[in-house]
Amino acid sequence: MGKKFYVCVDLEGVACTIGRSGQGLAAGTPEYAFACQQATDETSALLGALRRCGADDVIVWDCHGSGYNLDYHALEGAFAGGHLRFALGAGSRKRLPGLDASCDGLFFLGYHACDAKDATLCHVYSSATFAGMRVNGRPVGELQIDAAVAGRLGVPVKLVASDDICVAQARETFPDAEFVVTKQSLAWNSCLSEAPGAVCGALAEAASRAVDRDGTVFTFPSPFELAVSFKRIEYAQGCALHDVDGNPFGWDGAYTRVGQLRQAEDIFTYI
Repeated sequence: MGKKFYVCVDLEGVACTIGRSGQGLAAGTPEYAFACQQATDETSALLGALRRCGADDVIVWDCHGSGYNLDYHALEGAFAGGHLRFALGAGSRKRLPGLDASCDGLFFLGYHACDAKDATLCHVYSSATFAGMRVNGRPVGELQIDAAVAGRLGVPVKLVASDDICVAQARETFPDAEFVVTKQSLAWNSCLSEAPGAVCGALAEAASRAVDRDGTVFTFPSPFELAVSFKRIEYAQGCALHDVDGNPFGWDGAYTRVGQLRQAEDIFTYI
């Protein structure tokens, strides 16, 4: 029986992608079309490697913004002969739709660092809303939170490809994964990038190695303390998060709300 994998694809961390000041990578911004094409190319390189290594069942989750960014025909061609499905669109609060415990591993492409000095396009879920999140006092981002959702099912992280700062954060969290550095971060809208084609080649090689690695199963303890810092006081005042006892999150200063949750999925009940 072939292997089954789950591939999470964001845009900010792909090669030669820097977004636009104040806008990030929203649809209609100058670099958005390129970022979508590069994310498609990097995902295609990964899928081709997984297919050659015996994968026959893969879900690709298109998880940037509207959830409709990739060229699905191109991706189907890269995984020819296998069972390929796409999780896409916006409006659902469910992270990693379609993932279950039968999956052999998780691959992260194009994710970005959580808020850190000089990290290209770094943020947590919304660069306009949140200034950062912490679990038990440690900064976390989409990478760690999504991995914790998978970890509750026992699904390990096999590979992370992104900028150097995001990869450094990932190495601390997923020490047994494979890593591909797509670019060196210089500032929020600046980087020194590897060539797009070279990144695709590196991804194919790393994916081939990752298939047989154990990877890292990552979870949050239960319960855990979540601190959410907002960029505006009125956003903090409007925070809908409730703790394990059903009470609204408490306060830690004017911009930050704090409380305990049981599992990573509980975060998305409210944000």
